[in-house]
Amino acid sequence: MRLETVEPVRLADYRPSDYAIDTVDLAVAFHEAETTVTATLALRRRDGTPPGAALLLDGDDITLGSVAIDGKVLPPETYTAAPEGLILQSPPADPFRLTLVTVLDPAANTKLMGLYRSNGVWCTQCEADGFRRITYFLDRPDVLSVYTLRMEADRAAAPVLLGNGNRVEAGDLPDGRHFAVWHDPWPKPAYLFALVAGDLAAKRDTFVTASGRTVELGIYVEHGNEGRIDYAMDALKRSMRWDEEAYGREYDLDVFNIVAVSDFNMGAMENKGLNIFNDKYVLADPDVATDSDYAGIEGVIAHEYFHNWTGNRITCRDWFQLCLKEGLTVFRDQEFTSDMRSRPVKRIADVRTLRSHQFPEDGGPLAHPVRPDAYKEINNFYTATVYEKGAEIVRMLKTLIGDDAFRRGMDLYFDRHDGDAATVEDFVACFAEASARPLDDFMLWYRQAGTPVVEIAETYDADARTYRLAFRQTVPPTPGQPRKAPMVIPVRFGLVGSNGADMTYQAAEGAEVRDDVIVLTEARHEVVFHGVAERPVPSLFRGFSAPVKPQLQSAPSDLTFLMRHDSDSFNRWQAASSLAMTMLVAGAEAVRGGATPRIDPGFLDALDETVANPSLDPAFRALMLAVPGENDIAREIGENVDPDAIATAHRTLRAAIGARMETTLAHVVSDASAAGDGPFRPDAAGAGRRALVNAALDLLSATGRIEVLEAVERRFDSATNMTDRVAALSILVHRHAPGAAAALDRFHARYGHVPLVVDKWLAVQATAPDTGTLDRVKALTTHPSFSFRNPNRTRALVGSFANLNPTQFARPDGAGFGFVADTVILLDEKNPQVAARIVTSFRSWRSYEPRRRALAEAALHRIAAKPGLSRDVGDIVERTLA
Repeated sequence: MRLETVEPVRLADYRPSDYAIDTVDLAVAFHEAETTVTATLALRRRDGTPPGAALLLDGDDITLGSVAIDGKVLPPETYTAAPEGLILQSPPADPFRLTLVTVLDPAANTKLMGLYRSNGVWCTQCEADGFRRITYFLDRPDVLSVYTLRMEADRAAAPVLLGNGNRVEAGDLPDGRHFAVWHDPWPKPAYLFALVAGDLAAKRDTFVTASGRTVELGIYVEHGNEGRIDYAMDALKRSMRWDEEAYGREYDLDVFNIVAVSDFNMGAMENKGLNIFNDKYVLADPDVATDSDYAGIEGVIAHEYFHNWTGNRITCRDWFQLCLKEGLTVFRDQEFTSDMRSRPVKRIADVRTLRSHQFPEDGGPLAHPVRPDAYKEINNFYTATVYEKGAEIVRMLKTLIGDDAFRRGMDLYFDRHDGDAATVEDFVACFAEASARPLDDFMLWYRQAGTPVVEIAETYDADARTYRLAFRQTVPPTPGQPRKAPMVIPVRFGLVGSNGADMTYQAAEGAEVRDDVIVLTEARHEVVFHGVAERPVPSLFRGFSAPVKPQLQSAPSDLTFLMRHDSDSFNRWQAASSLAMTMLVAGAEAVRGGATPRIDPGFLDALDETVANPSLDPAFRALMLAVPGENDIAREIGENVDPDAIATAHRTLRAAIGARMETTLAHVVSDASAAGDGPFRPDAAGAGRRALVNAALDLLSATGRIEVLEAVERRFDSATNMTDRVAALSILVHRHAPGAAAALDRFHARYGHVPLVVDKWLAVQATAPDTGTLDRVKALTTHPSFSFRNPNRTRALVGSFANLNPTQFARPDGAGFGFVADTVILLDEKNPQVAARIVTSFRSWRSYEPRRRALAEAALHRIAAKPGLSRDVGDIVERTLA
């Protein structure tokens, strides 16, 4: 099917299904050659559906065995069946039971959607449209049913049989087979259905809820990985307790199980009571996992558990409401991590992710509202806009109405919509009611795409003791939305005096000013502060209070002042980032003109002073050393981008920092060496110390001094944890150290049997910024440790090359574009979802200088011309080229 023949699904066309499915009884019989599924659906007409209205069930690559109504097998002429769907033309007028028998081949399911087999384990992934690959169904989020699952399998092949809900029966069968029955009492949509059958090891524990109920916990992994799941279990228990304390949400089943599999398209899936995870977000020990891995496990475990209420107990009416569960739950997992670790550091990390992933999406051909109004392929809307920007909208809502009203609104939402398939309007209405504040205009954040630009001008009148801030907001055009209305924008602020403290003022007039928040609602606003004793340095959008691009022509001296003194950690970091970005953009332009980039000595002095301050959190100091990346610089330049010029400017600034701060950076490293490693702890304090030392070594190595590279190689060999080892390996490879090749060989010799560590080995090589990288990446696609069948390996190698190596992906000869296009075409046959994710690396192709732009466009047209292109990839390519 060509994409142009697929009609978009539109929000405006939503209507409830003609039929409801009250209960689903599934009997699944696993055999090596095939799997048989018998589904019995209790159907009834919804109010308003005329008797005899046709029943249309969704399917995808289904092989049908038989159809029966109330136990009577139907002759084939009474229904129309195809792999893509089943139509029952004249179903009974009264409630009836429809029994469908389908036959599946899970081992051949390389799409990893529906029921598939991974390393001998049968498992499912049904979000968004995977259940229709198991049986014909009304596969939509607003059809809520109570499920009972009976599984049977050979006990030797699958001693573990898991499903949603609680296990209610189990026993032996003849011929070495056995069975288990699972019942989930909570109605749910089909996308939350899950089963797992296989030979797995388990770690078990218990959790006692706030009301005193004991919940049995289990984490299941492949044999040999049992020693790497303690941290995931600890994160689960902390998540359960936090949700009780922060939101009053108690778990509602007798068991909660997690299964980690190695072949998985997503990070994890929140199926009711049976979460299925990519093993990347479960397995960890200090020898194989970095601090980033530990933080990822903690965050994703929490995210999927929090879905139990924000996604499962309250689900989405339709897929247009995806942000209702994902954006809200991302906000909740961000808050959890902030409470577990460092709130300022977490906030900076989340904003960096938003800017590097979501801002380019908002500014390119793939821009879409947080709640889109149409789609051709829903899998392509699991985006940073829905997740990360969706979380920012919830955070703005909390800032706008205050903490107390926000908690009342959440409580009202849980109470009012428990068991519902809800909408964004349902959600926001709860906060409007709880805060007695109209929020109709706030809904624009869900309807309009694009990142607002807020221009700010300031004036101070010493005689009148008044300070004036003038705001002008614009929202740029995006596909399908050429004109935008002004947004509701909360601006958290402080007026910083010469002593470094926030100043007081007597009164403010203009826009709404409440406590430390200015609320913008119009295209232009002026706020006048009276009784201001001296000209302040404005600290605006503290904590990144809105996902916008502020533009204030601050003097460099103001920014270095904020670097040193702002009480808001985010804006201290933002001041440093803004100064660095200004130099980097100017530096890239200078390189293109044959000049040498200029480095601001005031910035270097302020950065040195900040990083040398031992009273500051080491993790925060490490972030201060992280200058904007090359993709960030390209986004700031916006058009006629030359990645090579950007890379030169980037190297120049980093080398200047390393040279100017050599003494401070060397002290950071020597102090850590003197203190010793001690036992590895994956907590915020330990991770912060390691981050600071590795950032210091990275900048020292940017000077190119051979003695630094030799010290890094010694650190690589003596490292006692994966964080330090892979950081050292990356420095050696990316700085072309003499020992880099041998270090790569030693690394693989030690860890080649650990697939998730192989991913790190692949990514380090794929991101090396040199002209030999493409040939190395091509060679690695045939390495025994690599497989295109595994999404993690593919993302680590090809995804890292395409998204994190701008000079080599956008080589001036077009070879990087060509390689990624070849990979997308290859993967489209095997796993269209992974292929679609990779092709998004072309989203900013129009921003390149003309030669690269033409080469990127040609690569996209070559993908578009592939016969039988999947809907997943075709949708992305069509929108990217539009």
